[in-house]
Formats: sequence, structure tokens, C-alpha cells
Amino acid sequence: MANKRSITVTVNGKQHHSEVEPRMLLVNYLRDVLDLTGTHVGCNTSQCGACVVHLNGEAVKSCTVLAVQADGGEVTTIEGLAPEGSLHPLQQAFWEKHGLQCGFCTPGMIMASAQLLKNNPNPSEAEIRKGLEGNICRCTGYQNIVRAVQYAAEKMQAEQTEPVGAGGE
Repeated sequence: MANKRSITVTVNGKQHHSEVEPRMLLVNYLRDVLDLTGTHVGCNTSQCGACVVHLNGEAVKSCTVLAVQADGGEVTTIEGLAPEGSLHPLQQAFWEKHGLQCGFCTPGMIMASAQLLKNNPNPSEAEIRKGLEGNICRCTGYQNIVRAVQYAAEKMQAEQTEPVGAGGE
């Protein structure tokens, strides 16, 4: 216990206090300590992007961040992207536009796409491909992933421009 470090991290809006080894990766903290298994361990070398989460509002590959580096920070995982019981527009779009096959890369793709749309709400196909180039999918061929991000961008823009009280009220 002497070489463990005390950390406090807010994950998906809930504060957690933990004792961790200084070398524990954030991805392992999320999966093994907090039991948030939506963040996947892929390559452990930052090449595949399956482990992307948001740390203090920015997309990071959690296999390259130590849990102690997140101390005092806020982390959002795929489980916390949308309010409980609902889907984020990106999650809905990946489902509706068949942006996944095996689903292994999907959480990282969605989290990276959320960062992309935060920075560029109306990206071109080329901008989407550039924004996701740090994420590898071995199943889909990427075309439906790009379509899903485009669809989500359209939906998110429409939601922002929809007048309050609209939608059949």
C-alpha cells in the first residue's frame, strides 16, 4: 500500500476516490477499478483508438494516460456520453447508419467523433476522415462510420436550431 497513490476523479459526473499504483493506466482504472468496460483495451500503444475517452473535455487515448494524471480531473466515457436511458446522437447515428460491425472500435470512434463535432459541428467527409485517422476499424471499411458522423452532425445542428417547445407540443 505504501507505493499506491490516492486520486480523486470525477467520471461521468460521479466523484471517485481510489488508491492506485502510480503506473496504472487510465484505461485499466476505468475498466478494472470502476467497472466501466465500455472503454476498450486494444493495442496498448495508442495506435488503434479503441480506448478514447474525454479527459477535462478533450479526447485522449486512455492507454497513454496514467490514472494519477487524471487526479482532480473529469473523465467522460462512452457510458456517460448521454443521460442514462438515452442515446447520444452519435450513438443513435452509429446504430441507424450501420457504423459498426463487431463493435470493438465503436466506443473509441464515438468518443473521437464527439470531440470532432465539438470542434467542427459541420465537417466535410474529408474532415471526418482526418478527424478519425487515429482510430482503427478492422471490420467496416469506414464508409458507414463517416455516414454516421455526418448524420449525427445534421441531427445535432437541427436540435440546436429547433425552437424551444417545438416537436409537437
